[in-house]
Amino acid sequence: MSTSAKTVIATGASSGLGFESVKQLLEKSEPYNFILGARNTEKVQAAYNDLGYDTSKHSVTIIPLDLLSLRSVQLFTQQALAKLGPNRVDILYLAAGTLDSAEGPGPHGSQWCEGYVVNHLAQHYLVHLLRETLIASKTRLVFVSSGAIRNVRDQDPSTLDGDLKAKSGAGVGTVYSASKFAQLLGAHYWRRNLPECTVVAVSPGLIPSTNLATSMGLSMNMPDAKTVPEGAQNLLRAFTVSDLPADPEQIFLTSWGEWWPKDVYAMSLDTKLQDKWCLSLQEIEKEEGLSNQ
Repeated sequence: MSTSAKTVIATGASSGLGFESVKQLLEKSEPYNFILGARNTEKVQAAYNDLGYDTSKHSVTIIPLDLLSLRSVQLFTQQALAKLGPNRVDILYLAAGTLDSAEGPGPHGSQWCEGYVVNHLAQHYLVHLLRETLIASKTRLVFVSSGAIRNVRDQDPSTLDGDLKAKSGAGVGTVYSASKFAQLLGAHYWRRNLPECTVVAVSPGLIPSTNLATSMGLSMNMPDAKTVPEGAQNLLRAFTVSDLPADPEQIFLTSWGEWWPKDVYAMSLDTKLQDKWCLSLQEIEKEEGLSNQ
């Protein structure tokens, strides 16, 4: 691993916007070291190898990671830190997302639905596990968010208590909006609890051709629709943007490169709500049955 390169640890870089954004960075002259989590490591490794990137400049390491399993998150963290060694982490790129209803049981016995575990809980747990390294590195945390955070059912955050539970019967759109809202609560939580780091939430815009958007019936005929490469470019702004607002609560970068006014996501600014949905490491491990493993 080159010590002169920027190091990025990322989730959600196996396909779609995450893969495209890493692909675009591999095309740059600035060197990067990527440590990426993926369920199918062989398939993802082959996809990156097919890019033909300059291996004398960049490195890509694929480590097993299944965000439906918090035990897998633990193992990924151990292997990622071993690979990292003494090097710093410049960017933690939390790009993973899934689209699912809350019809069935929770993964691995969790009381929560799959959409919540992937979109918030598992990645929040990952930040906990990496916390000391992030502080020492003064890492920039980039949360891939969505305008869907405005669509919490009835504009009432208390609906998350029921909608995000396994077997709640909540539909795909309801779960996605609620889980992405919880993720934004997490971004604010870490902004408060990692003052040494920079935290940015960012939206790619309306990208109909991703697997997530296609499942929701979106199309390129819709106003403001963007391609996957365009969406990835929007996300990559969050890696380098330097005109951070003076107001520390203004952390949401829009797809057009401006900072969203806080009134758009005002519900997420409630610190008690942030703390409620952002459990400590010990609370997560107790709740998800990891304490005795």
